[in-house]
Amino acid sequence: MRKRVFLPLAIATLACTGFTKVEAISSKRPYSPKKPISTAPVKSQWRLFTAPDGSFSVLMPGKPKMLSQIQKTFMGEIDLKIFVGQPPAPQEVAYIVTYNEFPYSYAQLVNPQVILNNARDMALKTTQSHLLAQRPIRSSNGHPGKEIEYINAGGKITKNRMYVAEGRLYQVMVIITKKQRRTLSKTIDGYLNSFQVVLKR
Repeated sequence: MRKRVFLPLAIATLACTGFTKVEAISSKRPYSPKKPISTAPVKSQWRLFTAPDGSFSVLMPGKPKMLSQIQKTFMGEIDLKIFVGQPPAPQEVAYIVTYNEFPYSYAQLVNPQVILNNARDMALKTTQSHLLAQRPIRSSNGHPGKEIEYINAGGKITKNRMYVAEGRLYQVMVIITKKQRRTLSKTIDGYLNSFQVVLKR
């Protein structure tokens, strides 16, 4: 029986749901005409972010929040690194990069397409989502990958580019509403296209 790899894509997705909800907090102080409340949207400050270990770079809306989770698998413990960037309101979107490292022997023996397919299946199952589209891709320096797009029961759409490189699974994701997917399509493409994974760490 083939062993399936536990790929923690869904953990990253669920961990980031709090970042995609924008809540307005009302002020108790009386309104003063001398200090009018600005209704102009705050622009995102996109910057090139490089991972602390130098393994990848990507454009992010400001400095991303970094998280780390230990996941238990049949191979032992896997350290999942999560990087979350979210622009200011009123945009309801999260830009996420995750990676997890596999034991060297496993990464050398298993076909990258098996790892990518398992990651896709785990994402759909855990988030109870419907696959909208998928296609094979490669990183700018030749690493095998897969792009998937899926929608959950709440209507949130995730677009994810996954790459297998140097014993790691990298995932570059956008979680967004249907409405904002149309208005931010160029920004999303720019973000996904900016991701660069190095050949060697």
